[in-house]
Amino acid sequence: MTYALVLNSGSSSIKFQILDPSADASAEPLVSGLVEQIGEPQGTIAIKIRGEKVTSELPVPDHSAGLEMAFAILAEHGVGPHDVHVSAVGHRVVHGGKVFSHPEIITDQVVDMIQDLIPLAPLHNPANIDGIKVAREMLPDIPHVAVFDTGFFADMPPAAALYAINAEVAGANGVRRYGFHGTSHEFVSQQVPALLGKDSSEVNQITLHLGNGASCSAVKGGHAIDTSMGMTPLAGLVMGTRSGDIDPGIIFHLYRTAGLSIDEIDTMLNRQSGIRGLSGVNDFRALREMIDNGDTDAWSAYNIYIHQLRRYIGSYMIALGRVDAITFTAGVGENAKFVREDALAGLEMYGIKIDPERNDLPNDGARLISTDDSTIKVFVVPTNEELAIAQKATLLAKG
Repeated sequence: MTYALVLNSGSSSIKFQILDPSADASAEPLVSGLVEQIGEPQGTIAIKIRGEKVTSELPVPDHSAGLEMAFAILAEHGVGPHDVHVSAVGHRVVHGGKVFSHPEIITDQVVDMIQDLIPLAPLHNPANIDGIKVAREMLPDIPHVAVFDTGFFADMPPAAALYAINAEVAGANGVRRYGFHGTSHEFVSQQVPALLGKDSSEVNQITLHLGNGASCSAVKGGHAIDTSMGMTPLAGLVMGTRSGDIDPGIIFHLYRTAGLSIDEIDTMLNRQSGIRGLSGVNDFRALREMIDNGDTDAWSAYNIYIHQLRRYIGSYMIALGRVDAITFTAGVGENAKFVREDALAGLEMYGIKIDPERNDLPNDGARLISTDDSTIKVFVVPTNEELAIAQKATLLAKG
C-alpha cells in the first residue's frame, strides 16, 4: 500500500499523519501525531498508531529534534516513513500570496519564494519553512509538496479580492484578500454535490469552517467567489481569540488615545479578543456551561458571535443569488448543535429549515440536518485537511 506523510509545522508544534490518500474521508490514518512545546523545558510527543496511543514527555529543543524523536517512535512500531511506502510528503503552508495558487513540488527555489512571503504571514510561514527544511533533510529521496491554505481563493473575482485603498500602495505591498482555511473549504465543498446528487458545476453553496479560527466562503460551481478572512486570518467572523472584522479606526484610536503600541494592539486583536476577550474562555463547551449558569458576559459573547456569523451568511446568499446548500464543518461547526441552530434560526422564509432531531445527532460523518422540504439543504460535513493535502501531494508527486 502507498501512503503519504502530511506535516503541519507550527511555531512550537508539529502535527503529522501517515495515511492512505485513496482512503475514505472517515477512515482512520495509519499514524497521527503531535509534537508540542518545542523549545520549552518539557515537551510532549503524542502518537496514535493503528488506534494505540504512545506518549512521551521529554525536552524537544527544536523542530529537527522533534521530528527525529517522532520518527524513531514510529520506527520502533514498524510504521516510520522508511518502513512503509511513503510516496509523497505534503506540507501545509499557510500563505502562498499571489505567487502560489496551486500545490508545488518543493525545491530550494520554492522554499526561497515561500520565505519571501513571510511579511504576509509572520506567525505562520516561518514555522512552515522550518518543517519543510527539516523534513527534506530527513527524507531527501521522497518528493515534498507544498499545499497552500490560500490557494482555493486565488481566482476570486477582483470585486471580492481587492480592498478600496490606494491601488498603487496596495499593489506594491501585496495588500488584497487572500483568504485562509482554503484546503478545508475546498475539501468540504467537494463533498456536498454528491450529497445533493448534482455535479459540482451546478451547485452554489456556503461553507462555514467554525473552529477556534473561523471563516465563511461562498462557492459557486466549485469556485470560491468570496471568503471572510482577508489579507490575514484576523478578518471576518468572531473567533476564539481573534476579533474578526472591526472598524480599522479602532487601531488608530488605541494607538493614539490608549497609548498601546502596534505590537500590543496586534497581540490583543489576535490572541486576547474574540470569544476569549469577551468572556474569558475560548472553548465553546466552557462558554455553553457559563451561559447555562447565567453568565451575562458569556451570553453577550455568544450573541456577538452568532450575529456576525448570520451577517456573513446573509451577504453570501445575495452574492450567490441562488443557494443550494449551507455546510458546517470543523470543531465548533461539527459538534456545537446550538451554534448551527441559532445561526440559521428564523430563516424559513428563505427556504432554510433545520430538523431538530437530525441536528441533535452526534457527529458521525457527513449528514443532512435540514428538513426534507427545506429548499436550501443544510449539512454537517467533517473536514479532513490532512486527507486533502495527502491527495494533492500524491497526485503532484506522480505527475
